[in-house]
Amino acid sequence: MNPSALLLIIVAFAFLYFVLVRPQKRRQSEQARMLANLQEGDEVVTAGGIYGEITGFQDDDVLVRIAPELEVRVARRAIGGVTSRVDGGVTADEPETAEEPETAEEPEDLGDPHETDATKT
Repeated sequence: MNPSALLLIIVAFAFLYFVLVRPQKRRQSEQARMLANLQEGDEVVTAGGIYGEITGFQDDDVLVRIAPELEVRVARRAIGGVTSRVDGGVTADEPETAEEPETAEEPEDLGDPHETDATKT
């Protein structure tokens, strides 16, 4: 095998490691750290998009208040992010908000397209 081909293969694997594998491992460790640091009173968003406040813990589950006098039990691993902490500081796990799309101008009303000049009153 040609030494330059071997070098090319090594460089390709190194590139894939730094572009794909390493960032994924970093995201997994950040998610694990966030789940380990959950506290009562934290406002969270679940993976399904439900916002609520943590009111308690049961084994691998979290009790989340999503409305007054309404609590749901959510698997800890289903917590997508923490939107704010008990101490009031907002974390980096806060979900990004989408920008409002520009509104298009309303087209002028041209009337019923099936109406003819003879049927107009």
